Amino acid sequence: MKFLALLPIATALVLAGGPLQAQTTATKKPAAAKKAPAKKPVAKAKTTRKRVAPKTARAVEAVTPVQTPTQRLSDAEVAISKHIQTGKIQCELGADVTVTADEQNLGFFHVATGKQRYYMHPVESRTGAIRMEDNRAGAMWLQLGNKSMLLNQKLGQRVADECVTPTQREFAAQMQSKPQPNLLDGPSR
Repeated sequence: MKFLALLPIATALVLAGGPLQAQTTATKKPAAAKKAPAKKPVAKAKTTRKRVAPKTARAVEAVTPVQTPTQRLSDAEVAISKHIQTGKIQCELGADVTVTADEQNLGFFHVATGKQRYYMHPVESRTGAIRMEDNRAGAMWLQLGNKSMLLNQKLGQRVADECVTPTQREFAAQMQSKPQPNLLDGPSR
């Protein structure tokens, strides 16, 4: 019975307290609104650019090129591209690399191994080795007389090594049967 007698009093207190809480929060809101928002430095606003995904950049370049990719290559690089061996090339540890020429852009090649895909072009080298690069992905294909290899320049490691075509296999056999003289040795007598 005492509980029923206290019920109207408790209800009145709750109802009376409700508007008081609303008034106190209402008075707090304008005080919070008076604070000035923090200003961001202008320099930070300029450096917050969104990066374009490499796939998107390639798609845009393919549709609206300023200059065709072949026109970007020098005559020497186009000449190098004629010596690049194409096809499915077997490598060590059961890996393989597929090199195919881009039919639309002379001098450019698609290089694939596993799930990795690269779009490469020839680059002149001081050593005379045939070298192709994909600057975006940081990959390089190096073709020597007796083997080829695929390198990841960003990570500094070989992706595929000891990749050999039939022509390179023949060259390696010739190197073993007729070794070149060592430059550090004196002339043979």
